[in-house]
Amino acid sequence: MITRTLGTDGTRVSALGLGCMGMSDLYGPADEAESIATIDAALDAGINLLDTGDFYGMGHNELLIRRALDQRDREEVLISVKFGGLRDPKGGFNGVDTRPIAVKNFLAYTLRRLDTDHIDVYRPARLDPAVPIEETVGAIAEMVEAGYVRHIGLPEVGADTLRRAHAVHPIADLQIEYSLVSRGIEDEILPTCRELGVAVTAYGVLSRGLISGHWSRERSERAPGDFRGMSPRFQGDNLDHNLELVERLRSVADAKGATVAQVAIAWVLGRGPDIVTLIGARRRDRLEEAVGALEIELSDADLQAIEDAVPAGAAAGARYNEHQMALLDSERGR
Repeated sequence: MITRTLGTDGTRVSALGLGCMGMSDLYGPADEAESIATIDAALDAGINLLDTGDFYGMGHNELLIRRALDQRDREEVLISVKFGGLRDPKGGFNGVDTRPIAVKNFLAYTLRRLDTDHIDVYRPARLDPAVPIEETVGAIAEMVEAGYVRHIGLPEVGADTLRRAHAVHPIADLQIEYSLVSRGIEDEILPTCRELGVAVTAYGVLSRGLISGHWSRERSERAPGDFRGMSPRFQGDNLDHNLELVERLRSVADAKGATVAQVAIAWVLGRGPDIVTLIGARRRDRLEEAVGALEIELSDADLQAIEDAVPAGAAAGARYNEHQMALLDSERGR
């Protein structure tokens, strides 16, 4: 397994991480036994980073990971947790709470659900507009000092917020969407991360399956309980346009003897040695396909062919709906 450095303290992490959200929430029904088997297979393949959130399935995802790690050496696994997302009994979202007192409360429940004495990377789910980032990071820093947290991460924040947070305590990584069809971080955010020594943990590298090569209009029409059915990129003419981009990318992949997903993942991996790529596989076959991306070497000619097939800004539709986009500090001023 290729490894990358997380932050500036020398912590090594697998270049691929496993995003576990879809095993509990938002992507429709999932098979628990297969989810646990997928986590187990990922660890056997050398993936040591598991990403979750305390609000994924209202705690279900953390409990699932606890079961998967029951017979594993805890020190061989890095667990990244997002906190603060507020839910209701129907599964709806009611904002985020990152007050210092809430940081400690959420962390206490996470430690119990995961049956662990520490979290490797702890980050808010989103920037809380009611709480200065300095206060939130300061509270997590206290938990670092107390030994309950090892690294502080941030989610979807802009360059200015990242600088303010980093001035309070070193930030290990910024978790943010980055893919062939979501390249907004390249202008200002990615250069700031590199200036400060902050790694990027890229999620959405397949744009939630849109550019995986496995999505279709028919699948969009039969996706109950799957939030992608309400995502702008998966709707109407936007979907047709975006699936045309996928077919253009498929031509590049076929020439490489690879799948569309493997080429898309390899492209993100190749953007720099400070980028860790999260894959959201819920099944072992999808995991195996993603791991195969590590074997893909993209030449200059390949990269040009990819750029020609999917130029920057080519995707139709925003990556979230209007309400959710307004919550992203990383999108302000864009």
